[in-house]
Amino acid sequence: MNRPLILYALIFLMVAFWSGNYIVGKIALRELPPLLVAGLRIGFAGALILPFALKPRASTSGPGDILRLLALGVFGVTLNQVFFIVGLSRTSVAHAAILIGLTPIQVLILACLRGQERMSIERAAGMSIALAGVALLKAFEPAAAAGVTWLGDLFTFLAGTFFAIFTVFGKEVTRLHSAVTVNAYAYVGGAVALAPVTLWEISRHPLAHVSGAAWMAVLYMALFSSVIAYLIYYYALTHVAASRVSAFSYLQPVFATAMGAALLREHVGAPVIAGGLVILSGVYLVERG
Repeated sequence: MNRPLILYALIFLMVAFWSGNYIVGKIALRELPPLLVAGLRIGFAGALILPFALKPRASTSGPGDILRLLALGVFGVTLNQVFFIVGLSRTSVAHAAILIGLTPIQVLILACLRGQERMSIERAAGMSIALAGVALLKAFEPAAAAGVTWLGDLFTFLAGTFFAIFTVFGKEVTRLHSAVTVNAYAYVGGAVALAPVTLWEISRHPLAHVSGAAWMAVLYMALFSSVIAYLIYYYALTHVAASRVSAFSYLQPVFATAMGAALLREHVGAPVIAGGLVILSGVYLVERG
């Protein structure tokens, strides 16, 4: 089979996993507090990927590399997923997915600052259009619509910011380390960093009363949305520019919003549709540039 075809098929699968993450996240949050969901997700993901990382590798890491990998994990995993879960608990699936759809713009800005890519007039215009879409989304939708809050949207936006840092700096790291190594340090380090919070939350919320549906939701987030999707993401980064890989996230708002309406019965009003279309149009221009 054609190698580019396989690569883009994997990226599409990654987007599908991440789109479903919004739905299962909402299911888990019905029974578990946000910080506990984040801690369990990262902890399970670390446990799942660790056996692969323990296999002998040709290259080894020095203390400087280890610190760099751990720092990358703090931004790309710990902070990204904590802010995502907390944001999702305070906003709708549609809002969260649309705001995460801005990630390619954040990636482009950081990549330009790092000298990985160049800004163009078309890309700058796309950024302006996307930001106008955010203003449209926030200006015309009722404040109480579908449980949407400014704080939830802000946390979700920051989750995308931390993932952009993970993407751009991770692009440099993948030249020296495999995707398994990068993700193992990220998730195991993140699990250790969040362990005190996770254990404290467990002491306050006995897990014996958690339903099977909630546990399956957390497992999905750990296995499919975290380990498998992140491995695909880093594999793609070794073959495609960071902003182009990230640009596939513009499919997430479409998939996630549709699933939120169909499975969670979330209301999708005209401001969400209009704002989302404007944002995605801007992101598309950024990706084309």
